[in-house]
Amino acid sequence: MTSPPTLADVEAARDRIRSRIRRTPVLRAAPLRDPASSATLWLKLENLQITGSFKARGATNKLATLGADAVRRGLITASGGNHGLGVAYAGWLAGVPATIYLPRSTPPAKAHALEAWGARVIVEGAVWDDANRAALAMAGEAGLTYVHPFADPAVIAGQGTVGLEILDDLPEVDTVVAAIGGGGLISGVGVAIRGRRPATRVIGVEPVGAATLYESLRAGRLVELDQIRTAATSLAPRRGEPLNLALVGETVEAVVLVDDDEMRAAARWLWRELGVAAELSSAATVAALQTGRIPVRAGEQVCAVLCSAGTDGLD
Repeated sequence: MTSPPTLADVEAARDRIRSRIRRTPVLRAAPLRDPASSATLWLKLENLQITGSFKARGATNKLATLGADAVRRGLITASGGNHGLGVAYAGWLAGVPATIYLPRSTPPAKAHALEAWGARVIVEGAVWDDANRAALAMAGEAGLTYVHPFADPAVIAGQGTVGLEILDDLPEVDTVVAAIGGGGLISGVGVAIRGRRPATRVIGVEPVGAATLYESLRAGRLVELDQIRTAATSLAPRRGEPLNLALVGETVEAVVLVDDDEMRAAARWLWRELGVAAELSSAATVAALQTGRIPVRAGEQVCAVLCSAGTDGLD
């Protein structure tokens, strides 16, 4: 297994990428007509990040750690959309080609956004795992530099800068909640939070129809799902990786599940109450609080990461 990133790696990533990403705000969700829970809710607005999600953090940190030859060869990855946009942005910054493999489940709007950043888009397979196999094969054949969306230590360290910013703004935060796709965000946030403030609990949220890490943690080993049954396609690999499973096991208190209808209700709540356009996957954290899947005390300081922008939850 690749060596896991440390708090020092996350801190170094923050210094490395600060001029290339946005320091997104933490917003108190108040006043509210319809509170999401009895907790004092704060939202980390990564939906305002460049390219529309936290993924730009990991991709730009990876770019900054590559040698000149690796960058010149061009970048390649597979993505449900958001990581691809981060890699496309990294390629745009470096002035090199970026090739992004997408599964057929990716919304067309993501493909159009990738092309707007100058990326080459190739659609392959039904789900991310299929697209990823094709991307790895192309990387080998064409000599391109592959950027893993969630199991690369440099990518994880970049995502962990979300956790550092939350602690800067909310030094006494009790609970941080993050959605899980492959586990890059929750891994990085877990490393940052546990390293800086161990008293803060970190909770992950997955869709019922793509409970990859939830099932793997229960089994004590990586579990590959037979199929994906969620519209939140950016939270939907069939199988995780050992690095993320180990980091989540060490730094995350629990992983809870929400279904698509609950995520849609949370996305509509975010739009109705706060005027925030959060992607279906992004609303998972609020859904977990609204449904009581995450027990909280009255007045507990809770920060939910809104990982990406979008309107698919409002359809």
